[in-house]
Amino acid sequence: MRVVVAMSGGVDSTVACLKLKERGEEVIGITMKTWPSEECGQAGDRACCSLEALQYARGAAEDIGVPHYVTDLSREFISDVRDHFMEEYARGRTPNPCIYCNSRMKFGHLMRKAKELGADAVSTGHYARITFSNGEPFLREALDSDRDQSYFLCGIPKDEMADIFFPLGEMTKAEVRKIAADNGFMSADRKSSQDICFTSPGSDYRKFLEEKGCGGFIPGDMVDTSGRIVGKHRGVGSYTVGQRKGLGLGLHFPLYVTAIDNVRNTVTVGKKEHVMKTKIRVKVFNWLLGEVPRGPSEFSVRIRHGAKKVPAVFSPVSGPEGFLDFNEKQFAPTPGQAAVFYSGDIVAGGAWIEEVLD
Repeated sequence: MRVVVAMSGGVDSTVACLKLKERGEEVIGITMKTWPSEECGQAGDRACCSLEALQYARGAAEDIGVPHYVTDLSREFISDVRDHFMEEYARGRTPNPCIYCNSRMKFGHLMRKAKELGADAVSTGHYARITFSNGEPFLREALDSDRDQSYFLCGIPKDEMADIFFPLGEMTKAEVRKIAADNGFMSADRKSSQDICFTSPGSDYRKFLEEKGCGGFIPGDMVDTSGRIVGKHRGVGSYTVGQRKGLGLGLHFPLYVTAIDNVRNTVTVGKKEHVMKTKIRVKVFNWLLGEVPRGPSEFSVRIRHGAKKVPAVFSPVSGPEGFLDFNEKQFAPTPGQAAVFYSGDIVAGGAWIEEVLD
């Protein structure tokens, strides 16, 4: 089987490539160039299109003995990921660019490139699993719960799942690094990036948004939950629901951002009790397990990466929209983030948080 591996130069994609080669697959390594030439490298050496990343990826492919190519997807990345990121912040929402990158880039544009090369499947170094039952594929959490990335994969196309491989789904990070070290890969000790890939490592995303002319940086009023003005904000793009630090109020008790209104250009703050919610409105954007429920159905739900799965009832209203009612109050559900539905360890689907209610 011919398999295209998305190679970022990191240890995970390198070991994924090795595992597939050892399994006897015909492997092709491809690195996605996601920025135009004049901007490549501006986000730092760990950016996916930096010279260092390309050197790591190409060196790993050579060591493993597979061909390596670079494909220019900068136009697609800017329109599908970066511009969406900016638009969401301008609306006072908090987007998750990794979900968009996975669904639109790796298992969208890259999948199409792979098919053009006559490949049968695409593989990445994500920590997740795809298993089959009666010939039907299911997206599942990784065995290593500390590394599980299934939340970020909730948007992968259902009709492509049978053509996706996650070789690291049953491994730990320590095992992956040991394999890399045993094989002398340069990436064995390379630090995994936790930053947004198109901002400088360790930098504030707000600087990037302002430099790119994002429309969410007009100063306005900061108000409390009764509507009383308590200060000024720097622009709705500077805040996210649940934020406590950097509010600039100078008070002796903690306040949190409870709501952001880009139409009125206000940021509302309140006590922690004001960001604890049990009901949100969501819009389903991808469903992987059977059909979207037509009546109230219970799932385990994550409202952000790293959060615990908690019981919630999804009640459809019209089309893809519905309500999620949690058994217990949840901290700061945030419009623009994903609510990911699970049935056991199987990813049932993903929905965008549209509105926070009770």
